[in-house]
Amino acid sequence: MNKKHKKMSPLQTVLLVIFSLHGYTSDRATASDPDPLQDFCIPNIKWGYGRAARLETVPCKNSSEATTDDFVFSGLKKPADTFSNMGISAVSVTPQIFPGLNTLGMSFVRADIKVGGINAPHFHPRATELTYVLQGKVYSGFVDSENRVFAKVIEEGEVMVFPRGLVHFQMNVGESPATVFGCFNSQNPGVQKIPSAIFGSEIKDELLEKAFGMNSKQIDKLRRKFAPKD
Repeated sequence: MNKKHKKMSPLQTVLLVIFSLHGYTSDRATASDPDPLQDFCIPNIKWGYGRAARLETVPCKNSSEATTDDFVFSGLKKPADTFSNMGISAVSVTPQIFPGLNTLGMSFVRADIKVGGINAPHFHPRATELTYVLQGKVYSGFVDSENRVFAKVIEEGEVMVFPRGLVHFQMNVGESPATVFGCFNSQNPGVQKIPSAIFGSEIKDELLEKAFGMNSKQIDKLRRKFAPKD
């Protein structure tokens, strides 16, 4: 007699994604971050870890001073306060705001995408990403080094992996807002957004004109759109 399999709840699926990613990061051959030399390292706030560019340079506080609250984060219960002009808001969770992650080789993000909103093409130079759709329908994909596109619409309960360093993207193609969670196998995955990196930087106009077949007015228009905000 065939047994019926129970459908996993969204919470169970999120936990499975996180635990799977943690198992991935435990392999030294594929890990982005160095293996920890102790159980955990809660940065010592006396050294101002919140302002440190590299948390691994900040001493750990004595393990006997660690508390349960160091390992609990409650900031993903709701979307970020503001949405970008592309219709996305994101809460990025790194050791700077969740100290318990420090030296564990992982971080994560919650992204909420309005109907028709996008997560513009970007890549993470130091991490592979697993993205899980909590709600909605999201056209998701990545481009490999041979310019092949791997993309499809993923729905609630589905997971997609974006290999480290490859350009990837998302768009809400459903009729309601979408929420996705992303997990990274680095506590500092980094992010390089393609439009901003090209037109929001100081690359010479002449080079961009030749590279994209645009005139100076078109380049200037894109520069104004993607210039860094103060």
